[in-house]
Amino acid sequence: MNTTNGIISQPSQYSVTETINRLEAVLQAKGITIFARIDQQAEAEKVGLSLGPTQLLLFGNPKAGTPLMVAEPMIALDLPLKVLAWEAADGKVWLSYNDPNYLKQRFSLSEELVKDIAVIAPLIHQAVL
Repeated sequence: MNTTNGIISQPSQYSVTETINRLEAVLQAKGITIFARIDQQAEAEKVGLSLGPTQLLLFGNPKAGTPLMVAEPMIALDLPLKVLAWEAADGKVWLSYNDPNYLKQRFSLSEELVKDIAVIAPLIHQAVL
């Protein structure tokens, strides 16, 4: 696992598509809403551009996110939560997401508020194993 500029990147042993499929299944089993899944590689191809396998998943739980937005409306720029699955030039697949502690610092949030979105790490870990 790597952390850079408030972004955590977790390696996955699966393809980008399978990694996102697995994460979706984990989230759905926990009752977490999937708001959107964007295949950025497919979108690039539609306009004649080339991009390696890249998919973005937007998800969350309004019970967790709403109190954060009440406390600091600008956190809505980072909510719902997002996870990016991407394939590096060496063929390795990664899942990248905002570190909840980075969001806590960025928006001066309390530990109590951040704990509900901090569950992202174990859910991602479950999806990539």
